[in-house]
Amino acid sequence: MKNVIKILSLLAFLSFNLSSAQVVEKKETHNGTELKVSMDSRVNELLTDLEGKCDKIKEEEANKNEAPKVEISTKPKTNAEICRDNPRILGYKIQVAVVKSNEEANKVKSYFRTKFPNMKAETDASLRPNYKVLVGSYFSKQSASGDLARIRSYFPAAIAVQYRVFCVEAK
Repeated sequence: MKNVIKILSLLAFLSFNLSSAQVVEKKETHNGTELKVSMDSRVNELLTDLEGKCDKIKEEEANKNEAPKVEISTKPKTNAEICRDNPRILGYKIQVAVVKSNEEANKVKSYFRTKFPNMKAETDASLRPNYKVLVGSYFSKQSASGDLARIRSYFPAAIAVQYRVFCVEAK
């Protein structure tokens, strides 16, 4: 008898909860297929609110005929503006020599410094076992040509090569 009472009270409780919820059925089509959706009325209200907001946003975007204004400068950037935007740029260095050891590279650098004391020399060991001796920092080949002509009097194999340079050091 107790079990029967429990079952009846459970059924009464479930029927009460089901009757309090209002079920809304919607029929829609998706790619030609008819869909039937059953949902609570509160969920239906939320969905219609969201759909209404989406429609308003689409209308506002459609009403905007103005393209965003973008200013494009026609004048070329100065070296200071280029350096401010990019501290390291693809520029040029003068390759004085390519040698087989670090000791040879140091000898070439010290000889170079005696002939050109105001120019910076460095060793690039990225192509080991070969070492490059590089000098100067330039924005372009044209800006390197003056120093290259002077350096070739002592180092005839010197050439201007593309290299990443610090913008503030470049000429």
